[in-house]
Amino acid sequence: MVSIPGWEVTKAALDRLDPVALAAELVRIPSHPGLPRQEEAVAFALAEFLHEHGLEATLDRAAPGRPNLLCAVTGRRPGRRLLLCGHTDTVPLNRDAPGVGFSGAVVDGRLQGRGAVDMKGAVAAMAAAIVALAESGVLEGGEAMLAAVVDEEMESLGAERLVASGLAADGAVVGEPTGNRICLGHKGLEWLEIEFRGKAAHGGDPAAGVNAIVAAGRFLALVEGELQPELAARRHPLLGPPTLNFGTVQGGDQPSTVAATCRLTADRRLLPDESYASVVEELETLLAQIRARMPGLATAVSRMPGGMATLDHVALVTAESHPLVEACAGACRTLGAGPDGFSAFPAWTDGALLSRFAAVPTVILGPGDLALAHTPEESVPVAEIVEAARLYAAIALLFCREPA
Repeated sequence: MVSIPGWEVTKAALDRLDPVALAAELVRIPSHPGLPRQEEAVAFALAEFLHEHGLEATLDRAAPGRPNLLCAVTGRRPGRRLLLCGHTDTVPLNRDAPGVGFSGAVVDGRLQGRGAVDMKGAVAAMAAAIVALAESGVLEGGEAMLAAVVDEEMESLGAERLVASGLAADGAVVGEPTGNRICLGHKGLEWLEIEFRGKAAHGGDPAAGVNAIVAAGRFLALVEGELQPELAARRHPLLGPPTLNFGTVQGGDQPSTVAATCRLTADRRLLPDESYASVVEELETLLAQIRARMPGLATAVSRMPGGMATLDHVALVTAESHPLVEACAGACRTLGAGPDGFSAFPAWTDGALLSRFAAVPTVILGPGDLALAHTPEESVPVAEIVEAARLYAAIALLFCREPA
């Protein structure tokens, strides 16, 4: 157990708030790609909640009609600055099975609807924590900040804007769904296109052409036989091995034509010592073998458009010994939240941009189960939203009181 100065007063302030009701309101506001001014209404709802409780929020435009929301509570003396960061966008409803939609209903102790898990439940919990810290007036030092950013599901325009604005913080908590357990990092992410360009010919005389689909198949066989075992053997102590998954294949025109083109798309998860350049190099080594066997074949590896704005989606790792991690662990132990120990998060987050490009050590901790994100049954236990709000406030009380 860790003593948390001011905790009882802050908890009482939290108990007067209703982060679940705020989360339900946010879920009922669609904010997925394809909507005009996509996340703006969510930012307005958050700003109204903060204003009702005596706090002013700043809306900072990351793209037209797409503002980040920023709000801060300052302690009584200098200390560390903690950033609570979440995203306000969601993916669209599942096309063939919309499921719970934008319900925002609480059924059997779970808040339902798109974004409940990923991650409006966490954003509401963060907003409640900021209000409770302000109303209790017991933040000894430093500053607790809220950043609700846009576009995490696509190019991370919101996080890039936050970094470009000169973000200064000593630690950050990103509220992606971990079941309120502490995750110290995740792998980097690259979305790749591998193109094969051969030569069309009549299907009755395939030897007159160069079949791009055949080339792609031979490449995939090499990947499975040579590269995948190499990747499995590379293990990071926290993150495990890097991965490579092929998600789509497109090629050819019709059965009686030798396919002149074929395109594969792939998801590559990177360890901290890997880079886009190193990934391309290892793929090119295999592609060179295919070209040597198929004269006239051309190949190319590139990033898929739309996967990122300007900043590489690198890996994130924060040391167990960092004061932010110690504050998170102390809050979890004191509040009886989650099991002891640390883990890695299986998906990519904006936290990597904060850590690498703004030099802000970052952990991932938030309510919900990632397995339910982006699904027709998306829902989060309301008890975890309440617990997350308490954890965020307790982490701030522990972390911010010490000098930077």
